Amino acid sequence: MINKVTLIGHLGKDPEVRYLDKDRAVANLTLATNERYNDRNGNRVETTEWHNLEMWDGLAKVAEKYLKKGSLVYVEGKLKTEEWEKDGIKRYTTRIRVTTMNMMDRNNSNTSDHNTPPPSNHENSQEIAKQNEGAIDSIMDSGDDDLPF
Repeated sequence: MINKVTLIGHLGKDPEVRYLDKDRAVANLTLATNERYNDRNGNRVETTEWHNLEMWDGLAKVAEKYLKKGSLVYVEGKLKTEEWEKDGIKRYTTRIRVTTMNMMDRNNSNTSDHNTPPPSNHENSQEIAKQNEGAIDSIMDSGDDDLPF
């Protein structure tokens, strides 16, 4: 069986990080992905889908240190559904438990993988940003860059 999610999008707000027993950390984030298409009448339509993300331990600490509202990130993870009961009614929420994260912001050159901090010197940052610029452009639609929030 396969349970895998891959997303690229912008964070809707700063990560909310909590520390649990024994220095365990959990970060909750919201990620916006956009889809652009033309409807039957040829009108350009853009829809935004919001995803709830959950990162643990090392990834949570990296998110706390380097990510902020509007950050562009690539994430991989798996769907996790939680069930609870309130007032006799069963309720559900589904989130993505992130296992891999890449920071893709051009302006910060946060192109690192997992929990490696971004390059420490400016020259390396520019070189890595140039290498990844083509890849980012091929992934992202060249349409309007406005964030949905």
